[in-house]
Amino acid sequence: MTDDATAARDVAVVGGGVAGLSAAVFTARQGLDTLVVDPGESILRRNARLENFPGFPLGVNPRRLLDLLGEQAETAGADRLDARATRVGTVGAVDDPAAADPDPAASARSDAAADGARFVVETDTADPVRARYVVAATKNEVGYLEGIDGVGVVDRGKSYVDVDERGRTGVDGLYAAGRLAEKPHQAAVCAGHGAEVAVTLLEDDDAAFYHDWVAPEGYFTDRGREVPPGCEEIDADERRERESTALDATRDRFAEPHPDPQETHPSLEE
Repeated sequence: MTDDATAARDVAVVGGGVAGLSAAVFTARQGLDTLVVDPGESILRRNARLENFPGFPLGVNPRRLLDLLGEQAETAGADRLDARATRVGTVGAVDDPAAADPDPAASARSDAAADGARFVVETDTADPVRARYVVAATKNEVGYLEGIDGVGVVDRGKSYVDVDERGRTGVDGLYAAGRLAEKPHQAAVCAGHGAEVAVTLLEDDDAAFYHDWVAPEGYFTDRGREVPPGCEEIDADERRERESTALDATRDRFAEPHPDPQETHPSLEE
């Protein structure tokens, strides 16, 4: 976490489940200043074992998976704010605050208009966060999006945000990912959708995004091609070093059972 969590950001991701964290990995790794706003209450933590996630043939502890995804987002450059988003407002779609208005959200909207941000994310624990883009990735929570013209909410017993095939809402710069975008209740599907939404955001930002390959030395350049954006070439020594570091980290992360207790549905808690 940076010292100034409420500084203007390129991307604010609301929700720290697999969809939100996956989106944050892609936007942060591409160089967009990314903040994940989440109180640490992903529903995945209630799962006893996660059996269908690619790469884990014997299953994985879901709390461990969330920890690893969070670590991956942090390694990519994303920050995290342990808070619950209470409202997302659009700059220019709210009443202009008076100069002496003591409301921090109103002041943030004025700052956002000045620094190019299009959204202000209010939370329950910190000053409002300004951002150019927002990815909403909470599971069926839509209250914080109320009042934004152009956001369609679909009620099918649970609430979802109406999006196009790439996760765009009816508001420029606002996206929805995972279950909130009516994706199936599968962690792998939601993680993949978070990545797709992030790539869509990068395309809409005109970012020079190609793919996230780390290719062997000469893969592109020996064919007379420039290394595409989002890629890099590494030599054999660098490849071995990265693999060794990853193996050590994997051994460390999986050496002991996850320390957090198994969570359950709130209605079953004493």
